[in-house]
Amino acid sequence: MENKRRVSTSDFVFGEEEKNAINDVIKSNRISEWKKVTQFEHEWAKYIGTKYSISVNSGTSALVTGLIALKYAKYISDNDPILTTPLTYIATSNAIMMSNMQPAYVDVDINTFGITPENIKIYLEENPDKIKSILLVHLMGYPVDMEKINNLAKKYGITVIEDCAQCHGSKFDDGTKTGSKSLISCFSFNMAHAIQAGELGTVNTNNQEIAELAMKIKSNGRVCTCEICTRPKGFCPKLTNNLDPRFTHDVIGHNFKVTEFQPALGLVRLRKIDETIKKRQENVKCLNEGLQEFSDILQLPIYSNKVSYIAYPLVIKKQIQREKLRRLLEQEGIETRPLFGCVPTRQPSYSFLKSQYKDKLPNAEYLDSNAFYIGCHEYLSREDIDYTIHAFKKCLNELTK
Repeated sequence: MENKRRVSTSDFVFGEEEKNAINDVIKSNRISEWKKVTQFEHEWAKYIGTKYSISVNSGTSALVTGLIALKYAKYISDNDPILTTPLTYIATSNAIMMSNMQPAYVDVDINTFGITPENIKIYLEENPDKIKSILLVHLMGYPVDMEKINNLAKKYGITVIEDCAQCHGSKFDDGTKTGSKSLISCFSFNMAHAIQAGELGTVNTNNQEIAELAMKIKSNGRVCTCEICTRPKGFCPKLTNNLDPRFTHDVIGHNFKVTEFQPALGLVRLRKIDETIKKRQENVKCLNEGLQEFSDILQLPIYSNKVSYIAYPLVIKKQIQREKLRRLLEQEGIETRPLFGCVPTRQPSYSFLKSQYKDKLPNAEYLDSNAFYIGCHEYLSREDIDYTIHAFKKCLNELTK
């Protein structure tokens, strides 16, 4: 018999505000980058605490744009190794490879899933002249220790990049937000995230040169850096010597531009972000309380009012097989997903690195095999949470009897 209830890992509801935002774009008769894009960039930069935010069509594109901008600005070079995490969505490593650089990996913390200052320090001491950049990920919303990492970066002359796809609004201990403590930070706004816009990304920075390079790179390298094109008004401040800046290119770039629709949705979601974060935190707290009796079997997520949770991550500690539990939960209508894969040792596309990292990433490999997540998003009702807790109890009792 079909389940009456389905508890998803993510969801999106078109309310009246979202519908009105889309209709406003339609009524404007302008769907390519224009006022909504610029407005979102300004408001998002202000929210994060950076001077600039440049919109692109996805979080992956944001990473590629940021890395290429760093190359043009001479912070890094082709074929440089970029120190990063082995445990995250594969886009992080893919962006490094697609930007003609090489990923280098250190192990993660078993509880908060991010790379640690201790592991970074060991790597840098063993390879003092090898690394010029660190690309870290605040996975599942948990901020890594940026203070210690930035101190190491300063000591070794290293550029720090934050992959903030999963941590919209997460805060450090000093109250500042993730994405504000590095040369560039990259965001994604797809369906699972606190701000949902379908597909959208941004590169955030305080560096004007990086910001202008990102604007060029996302538009096939054209020399235009105006926030809003003035050509529809009949003039262009950069039109000189009979050269049209829209068709003059001084760097090699991509087409990563967005339409007006995604930032229009992003603006609506940004106005709701505080309540979104609060509701997700409440759901995490309720799930932790309801599953506490199984804490000897499951590692429950650390709760913090500084974390903007993208989902509810769990780690199998003993006794049961993850796939059996996931299969039973799915039969009860609880959607589950694995907590990503250990990129260099478990992803087929990176099998060329497997022997190099064999036995060097024990935490990442353990989480690859034993961690998974369920939903904690703001569209879940208290009935959904209670149903989830009941389903876990039923499945775990069956597996441990």
